[in-house]
Amino acid sequence: MLSEEYIWEKIGKDGFTRIAAEFYDRMKEDDLIGPMYPQDDWEGAEERFRDFLHFRFGADQRYLETRGHPRLRGRHMPFKIGIPERVRWLEIMHQSMKAAKIPDDCAETLSAFFAQVADFMRNQPE
Repeated sequence: MLSEEYIWEKIGKDGFTRIAAEFYDRMKEDDLIGPMYPQDDWEGAEERFRDFLHFRFGADQRYLETRGHPRLRGRHMPFKIGIPERVRWLEIMHQSMKAAKIPDDCAETLSAFFAQVADFMRNQPE
């Protein structure tokens, strides 16, 4: 498992920006979880996600300054998130990292992080 500092040094702000852009390009076309995203604010949603990643891995304070504490579970509570949604989100995230040309060693650690986040977001029984 790579350290967050190593990942930030290796892919940096640009790498996380590419992940967010690739993710939202795919999300716009997704029929299962795409509708959970604000259809009239794709750019804003991408910006918030990008800023969260910059905060989480690079200690960039922009997210905290504009949004406050992430409160991820609370912010996602209005949406039905079960196993199918979790699986799809992770599939799209993996595709996004690949398209963003994230090095395999970083993608492996990021995949573990994203799996933990996806599990934490679930609010529906199995």
